[in-house]
Amino acid sequence: MPTYVAFLRAINLGAKRKFAKDDIRRVVEAAGFADVETHINTGNVRFTTSMRSRAKIEKALEDGFAADRGFEVPTIVFTTAELRAVADEAAALSDEHPGLERHYVYLLKDTPTRDAVAQIESLATDAGQMVVRGRAAHALLGPGYQAGSVDPLNAARLLGVATNRNRTVIAAIADKWC
Repeated sequence: MPTYVAFLRAINLGAKRKFAKDDIRRVVEAAGFADVETHINTGNVRFTTSMRSRAKIEKALEDGFAADRGFEVPTIVFTTAELRAVADEAAALSDEHPGLERHYVYLLKDTPTRDAVAQIESLATDAGQMVVRGRAAHALLGPGYQAGSVDPLNAARLLGVATNRNRTVIAAIADKWC
């Protein structure tokens, strides 16, 4: 059976959106997925399924999460091969841009249009730049970015449904599951 990795958006933010990794695992198993494993408590879950449609997998997970939590949990799913490619691209971009202070990877539910990519990549400032590769947008932030800000280039509004992780987390998940 194929293996997938899902990234949950907007959980464990404040008192009302709590979703512990053991609960995530329980809900994913109850939705019919197998070999479920989580990585840290930020909404990263690996599983196997005979389902082949990413949209159907995302819907099944989102329906299960909403039923269990009482709030929507947007979910972005990648195959392990897709995630490995994202991690490899992130490593290459970091190598091409020495001196980065931060490298966030936004994982996108949908591939942006060419116009959206052009808009996103035009947001470059002295603080950094955005680079879009398929369903991943990389925020490459140098010394001029505002510490503590995850979206200093104001790109999130252009990405559609997305969630982000830092490059270290993406690399760790890819090494562990891909």
